[in-house]
Amino acid sequence: MTRPNVPDGTVAPGGKSVYGCPVGILMLEARFARIPGDMGNGLTWPFPVLFRVVRGASPERVVLEGARGLFEDFARAAEELVALGCEGITTNCGFLSLFQAELAARVRVPVAASSLMQVPLVQALLPPGRRVGVLTICAATVTEAHLAAAGCPIDTPVVGVEQGRELFRVLIKGEGEALDVGVAREDLLRAGRTLVRKPPEVGAIVLECTNMPPYAADLQAALGLPVFDIVSFVTWFHSGLRPRRFPPP
Repeated sequence: MTRPNVPDGTVAPGGKSVYGCPVGILMLEARFARIPGDMGNGLTWPFPVLFRVVRGASPERVVLEGARGLFEDFARAAEELVALGCEGITTNCGFLSLFQAELAARVRVPVAASSLMQVPLVQALLPPGRRVGVLTICAATVTEAHLAAAGCPIDTPVVGVEQGRELFRVLIKGEGEALDVGVAREDLLRAGRTLVRKPPEVGAIVLECTNMPPYAADLQAALGLPVFDIVSFVTWFHSGLRPRRFPPP
């Protein structure tokens, strides 16, 4: 007979429907391939997460149309995750920085709405004269409001992959569900090379798009710069919700 991994005499508090999944992820409604490293692939995470798809929140509506009229849908989905037992909420689109303040006020738990929120922290790590650059799925629709909501300087260098052959076509335009991983990687590498050629001198990169982490290691190797993404951000976020417990000396 297998005994539970809880010492005898322990009184375990209740009050949740699901335990052991402190991070809840609000997902856009899409059906393109999500490979390991993508935020929407469960194998990406070294800890359990709970997903909730926000119906009607297509990538096109969120990225190209500013997520207009979608706040209540995201807020209700976040409330459902918190009711299940999540202690922190994140989303799978960096453009949802627009909802950061309102969503945190609504659900009253920590919220990490966008990978862009890493920009101020990464900037503080860099020597004088170096800037954080952002790679995004669509530079044309990254507005000052998106940057300000994430605490980013308005003049943050931003480059997108709109002119690429795969990422924008599949993720935003919805032209098919299959993803050519090699072509998607080249889209990001090409955008990264463009970014580092832009003044001011880029000293580190933040990936806005939560579908880009599978290629982050290749980008770092190609450019020789630190690369931060939603996986680095949510892993840090989780470490605060569940601090590592060390053995006594």
